[in-house]
Amino acid sequence: MVAVKIDETLKERCPDAALGLLQAKVAVAPDPEEFLALLNGKIAELSEVELSQANKRDKIQTTRKAYKALGKEPNRYRSSAEAMCRRIAKERGLYYINNVVDINNYLSIKSGYSMGTYDLAKTKGDIRWMRAPEGTAYRGIGKDVLNIEFLPVLFDEEGPFGNPTSDNDRTMITDATEDLLLVYYAFDGAEDLPALLSEAKDLLEKYAGGREFETEILI
Repeated sequence: MVAVKIDETLKERCPDAALGLLQAKVAVAPDPEEFLALLNGKIAELSEVELSQANKRDKIQTTRKAYKALGKEPNRYRSSAEAMCRRIAKERGLYYINNVVDINNYLSIKSGYSMGTYDLAKTKGDIRWMRAPEGTAYRGIGKDVLNIEFLPVLFDEEGPFGNPTSDNDRTMITDATEDLLLVYYAFDGAEDLPALLSEAKDLLEKYAGGREFETEILI
């Protein structure tokens, strides 16, 4: 299992911050029809939620509170879970990318936790989850350069690569990805993470050829 640590720059402002980590080998491919039916069913369910209520779910609210504690405005820098739920509430659906990314998105909209899934081969050395220093920025996936200062960001030896709002294109999942790290970003402790990691394992095994699983929960 890759070495990951939660830094004191984050814990001192967000004492209930926790990470659910899953490492595995996978086969990236188009979405199987059976999984698409599962995903579309969840999208249809969430599309019934009023837009004004899309950010009221417990896990989304705890992320918003954490952003405020870290010095980031959650209405300007929405977590990915909140952004996807708002998009669904507007009846815009989600973009389908591939089996691995879409499993990540399904688990995120179902749980309310923001998540990230990263190509481990594109990371270097140990990983720290920390409050990003002033002036930190990177290019988001499909986006321009993002101001990520003060966000709760994953750093490796080459710099920042992921956070609950938007990930860096350096470690994005591609058709060539074979080893991944899936991350649940939690700010309300670790109680729910064992069951969520088990669900992630089951879906990756069934729909993405997942194998050689390792999991860890950090608090």
